[in-house]
Amino acid sequence: MKKPVIIDCDPGHDDAIALLLAFSSDKLDVRAVTTVAGNQTIEKTFNNALKVLSFAGVDVEVSKGAEKPLIRELKTAPEVHGESGLDGPELPPATIKPSKRSAVETIVDVLNKSSEKVTLIPTGALTNIAQVFISHPEVKDKIDRISLMGGSCYGGNWTPAAEFNILVDPEAANIVFNSGIPITMCGLDVTHKAQIYKDEIENIRGIGNKVAVMVAELLDFFGKFHEAVNDKFGFAGSPLHDPVAVAWVIDPTLITTKSCHVDIETWGEFTSGCTVVDYNDVEGKPKNVDVAFDIDREGFINMLYEAMKKYN
Repeated sequence: MKKPVIIDCDPGHDDAIALLLAFSSDKLDVRAVTTVAGNQTIEKTFNNALKVLSFAGVDVEVSKGAEKPLIRELKTAPEVHGESGLDGPELPPATIKPSKRSAVETIVDVLNKSSEKVTLIPTGALTNIAQVFISHPEVKDKIDRISLMGGSCYGGNWTPAAEFNILVDPEAANIVFNSGIPITMCGLDVTHKAQIYKDEIENIRGIGNKVAVMVAELLDFFGKFHEAVNDKFGFAGSPLHDPVAVAWVIDPTLITTKSCHVDIETWGEFTSGCTVVDYNDVEGKPKNVDVAFDIDREGFINMLYEAMKKYN
């Protein structure tokens, strides 16, 4: 039986690839896609989701979510994803009609109508998910688990302490991490190991269908940013952050996790947005998160390769 999921995202090159990985899988039933501001403004991330899914021939409800964090001003990442949020390939206008429902309305409705618990896969800031929990706390019982891309145990990528998705809306992350729902955190500790190399991008391009070629073009642009920062992080390729959160839901055996207590820093002058992972169980608090630390990189890349072969 397919696992019902909702994907909440801010496309974003790696979000787009995460979406395509999810929709190719015979193990997932993607009930809805919702978007949030983060990598770019909400109008851009929403339009990018519509365009990517339309290009891939996917039929799904796509709903627009929060245009800014709960209480902060929006941070975006044009230096990584370009002015459109999805620079690189030239995608035609979307054919999927935008949902008339907000992200919160769609998530709540899908959860309430599901006969089985649903897994949430957020790959951007956690604003939409937090808004669901604030406005409809009763739906928490309908959620099986949250597999998210965000955070880190050992240092950030946007500040010395914080990963971008959590940094955008730490208050929302604090609500989600304290929700009582099981969480798998696919943060930088694992996603920096989920790199794709140039020869592997060429292998994807060589599949030859239009979606695979588009993904290769996304990775070409994405790779330009990472080439510029490779010396800082010791990268040999480009880390595919967001698809890891999807890959864990498809096949958890690819990823090694450790149960830890995780708190979100919301006030620190230099550490705002930090996911404080009690790796050594110093405080003995309840373990609220399964933190991902390692990945079978070759198995992950093969999963992505096989996914792209399924498109026309």
